[in-house]
Amino acid sequence: MYKMMTPGPTMVAPSVLQARGREFGNPDIDADFCEEYHALCLELAGLLHTKNEAYILGGEGILALEAACASLTEPGDKVLVIDNGIFGKGFADFVSLYGGKPELYTVDYHRPVDRKMLEVFLKEHHDYKYATVVHCDTPSGVLNEIDAICPLLKQYGILTVVDAVASMFAEEIRVDDWQIDIICGGSQKALSAPPGLAFVTVSDDAMAAMEGRKTPVASFYCNLLAFRNYYRDKWFPYTMPISDIYGMAEAVRLVKEDAGRIQRHQKIAAAVRKAVERAGLSLYLDYGSASTVTVINVPEGLTDKAILEHMRKEYGILIAGCFDVLAGKVIRLGHMGNNANTEDVAQMLAALTKTLNTLGFSCGCDMETVFLAER
Repeated sequence: MYKMMTPGPTMVAPSVLQARGREFGNPDIDADFCEEYHALCLELAGLLHTKNEAYILGGEGILALEAACASLTEPGDKVLVIDNGIFGKGFADFVSLYGGKPELYTVDYHRPVDRKMLEVFLKEHHDYKYATVVHCDTPSGVLNEIDAICPLLKQYGILTVVDAVASMFAEEIRVDDWQIDIICGGSQKALSAPPGLAFVTVSDDAMAAMEGRKTPVASFYCNLLAFRNYYRDKWFPYTMPISDIYGMAEAVRLVKEDAGRIQRHQKIAAAVRKAVERAGLSLYLDYGSASTVTVINVPEGLTDKAILEHMRKEYGILIAGCFDVLAGKVIRLGHMGNNANTEDVAQMLAALTKTLNTLGFSCGCDMETVFLAER
C-alpha cells in the first residue's frame, strides 16, 4: 500500500477506521443515531464558529457544492461565479444545470482574488441572487480571502456560497464573523476521514431564500430543504451512511483536540515551499498559497506522469498531477490534515529529490534537509 501525500484524500487515523467498524442499528428509525448525528452537526458548527444549522450529507464533497446551487437556484436567477481557478469556474456548471444564469468574474489563476478590484466590479454589477467563491482552489492551491470577499458581497445583498472543502480545519474559518451564507466541506481533506461525506452550514438568509422559492428544487438528493426539520421530526430524507458518520465523529474529535493545527499547517507549508524553491523548482502561484497544498510547475524536459509513477513505484508515495487547464503542467504535494506532519512530509520531499535527480533534473539541494531546517 502506498502513502497518500495528495491534496485529498489523506491518510486516516486508526481510531477513525476503528470507529467506522462500530456495530450499528437502523439509522432511519434509531432515535439514538439521530441524537448522535445532531451532536456531530453542532460540533461542526462550533469548529466553524457559527450558530447556523449544519447538515451532513451522504456523498463526496462535491455533493455539498451542487446541493447549495440546486437549493438556491431558480430558473433565470443571475449568479456571480468568482473564477480564479478550475473549481471556481466549475460552479457555473451547477448553476446552469438548475436553470440559473452564471456570470463569470474571471481573473488571473496565479493569485488570489483582489478585493479592491472586485469592489470596483460590484459597483456596476451587483444584480445577483448569490455568488460562489472557492476558499482553497485545490488544482492551483490558491487561497482566496473569504473574510474580505463575503462581507463585501453581503453589502450588496448578495448571498454567498463558499467551497471550503480543501481548506476547512487547516485554515482559519469564522462563518458568522465573515457573513458566509453556505459553506461547503468534505470528509476526505484536512478532516482526514475517508471520502463519502459532505457537509454544509446554512444561514437564516440562505434558508429564507430557499423557503421563498417560486419553483420547487429540481432535485431530491441535492435538496437542502429536505433536512431542515430532521431533528424535530426525527426523520432523514434518505438512509444515512451511519458507519461513515461514526468515523467522521471520531475525526472531528481529533480535530478539536488538535489546538495547534492551523499553525502547524502554516509552518509546514512555508518550509515545503522554501525547500522546493531552493531546489530550483518553480511554484505555480505568484503568491497567496493555501497551507494544504503546494503546486509546482513540471520541470522542462520531464512529465508529470513520469514523476508520479517513479514516486509511487520506487518509494511508495503518491502525489498528484492535475487536470483541465493544468493537466500535465503541474504536480501537487499534499500536506493537509493527518499528512501535515514533519515525518511524512520529509519522506515525501526526500523521495521527490531522488526522483527528480534520477529523471534528469538536478535539484539544487536535498529538499528533505532544507525542509527540516526550516521547519
